[in-house]
Amino acid sequence: MPGVAEIWPPVRLTLELAATTTFVLLIVATPIAWWLARSAARWKEVVAAVVALPLVLPPTVLGFYLLVALGPQGPGGWLAGLFGGRSLAFTFEGLVIGSVFYSMPFVVQPIRNAFEAFGDRPLEVAATLRASPWDAFWSVAVPLARPGFVTGSVLGFAHTLGEFGVVLMI
Repeated sequence: MPGVAEIWPPVRLTLELAATTTFVLLIVATPIAWWLARSAARWKEVVAAVVALPLVLPPTVLGFYLLVALGPQGPGGWLAGLFGGRSLAFTFEGLVIGSVFYSMPFVVQPIRNAFEAFGDRPLEVAATLRASPWDAFWSVAVPLARPGFVTGSVLGFAHTLGEFGVVLMI
């Protein structure tokens, strides 16, 4: 029977991966969700479909494509070469990249829904009080969308904990 000393390293790695992925996802998903919620572009739903693609792709298929992309001959290998590495495959950074792609829809969608839920009125009021768009975003939109951020964080963290196919491949 394995002892605690043998069990702790994979548990710690999994928790570190989930926490790091959730942090990165909040940074990456927020502008995507804001754009999807506020944009009038005709192709925004195409972008939303691409963001949601990991929901329908089998995890091992997505993991395989990411393995190829992060390998020595892919763009990830080229990027790693700039910093003296050979590849991002089989590294913690590669796992984070794969987990970010795989968990993206679970964070973008709740934040997008939260941004859409409060409508235009609060931002219009902020503009009448001479708030810049940047100030209105941080002082009005983000606090009003807090439930979406909490939901997205929990879903992203839990989904990263439960994924195996992408991690298996990378």
